[in-house]
This record gives sequence, structure tokens and C-alpha cells, in this order.
Amino acid sequence: MHRNRTAEAFVLGVLICAGLGLLGHFIAGGIVAFRGLDRTVTAKGLSEREVTADIAIWPIRFDLAGNELASLAADLEAKTAAVQAFLADKGFAADEVTAGAPAIIDRQAQRYGGGANMGPFRYQGSATVTVYSARIEAVRLTMTRVGELVAKGIVVGGQDFDTRPQFLFTGLNTIKPAMIAEATRNAREVAEKFARDSDSDLGKIKNARQGQFSINDRDSNTPHIKKVRVVATLEYYLAD
Repeated sequence: MHRNRTAEAFVLGVLICAGLGLLGHFIAGGIVAFRGLDRTVTAKGLSEREVTADIAIWPIRFDLAGNELASLAADLEAKTAAVQAFLADKGFAADEVTAGAPAIIDRQAQRYGGGANMGPFRYQGSATVTVYSARIEAVRLTMTRVGELVAKGIVVGGQDFDTRPQFLFTGLNTIKPAMIAEATRNAREVAEKFARDSDSDLGKIKNARQGQFSINDRDSNTPHIKKVRVVATLEYYLAD
């Protein structure tokens, strides 16, 4: 009787061990299969375009100083009209030119900088005439002829932040689809090469991200030429 129970216990132990071994094999196989499904490759694709700006914004600012308020205001008005006449002579229409309100500062009334530090003139005035035009080359050509204004006693301000000419590109929506397609295609080509080099097949897309479009000057000497750039990031499954 004792021998029978011992034999039964031995057989039961063998079966339990065998079962645990098989369970471990299946679990391990499941983990390997799961990891196999998770094999991926991430690739980035770039698309770039060089485009010409389609809007020019050119602020023409000049400063004057004097001790007679009425005289200074009249001088600002006269010189503003002279700038407008200059632009009209260069072919700009009235709706492309805007004259801002003149600004006059009473330096004597300033909390700081008055008195002996004020300089020879009490009043300082400035005015800005802005060109807003889609005729990029006309603006660029006229910018080279501001010396004609200097000859009339109008000293145009330098390249300060608020008077710096701007060239804008507003046609992004027209080139977006083609650029996104190109960036996606380039990313896939990179992923396919990786798959070939690793003896794998490229599967379906697991994840895709489109970066922000950037528009920057091509260089500091040609701000009217823009470089448009976008990067697409795609993650693909890999299969053996």
C-alpha cells in the first residue's frame, strides 16, 4: 500500500514538472512573439523649398528736431508729403503707401534728460511712411534709391528693429501638400534601406508625426528669398 502511494506521488510530481515546463515554453514563446510584433524602425524625412517672398513691408522713417512746435509739425508734414511723392514717382499706387501720424516729444517735459542734458533742441519729431506691396522687385529697386530723399533733406532712419524692411511669404498652403508628400516619401526610403540592411521587411506605419513648417531667410543678404522646411517622422513595423 505504501509502495503504491509512493509511485503515485512520483508520477504526479513528474506530471507537474512536465506541465510547468510546457507552460514556461508557451509563455516564453508568447513573449518572443509579442516582442516580434513590437520591432519597429523610426525614420525622418525632410522637404525643403526655396521661394520668393510675395509681400514687402518697408517702413520709411525720418526724424527732425527743433525749438518751435508749430514749425516742426509743419516740417514733418511737408517731408511726409515729399516721401509720398517720391514713392508715387517710383510707381507705387496710393493704396500701397500709408502715412502714419507724426510723433513729437517735448524733451524739456521729460522726467529724465531735460535741462542741461537736453541738447540744442527742445522738440524731437518723427514720422513713418510705410510701403505695403506685392511687387517685391519694385520695392527692392526703390530701396536702393533713397539717396534721392537725402538730397531733399530727408534723412531716412537706419535698420532699427521697428524700421527694418520685411519680406513675407504667404503662399504656404499652396505648397504644403507637395512638401508633406515629399517628406513622407523620403522617410519611407530611409526606413526601407534600414529594413534591407537588417534583412527585414518594412511593414505598416505604426505612428506618424508631421513637424512644424518653418520659413526663414535663405541668408542675411537676400531676405526676399525664403527657405521653407518641414520634417516628417514615421515609425514602421519590421517583419522577418
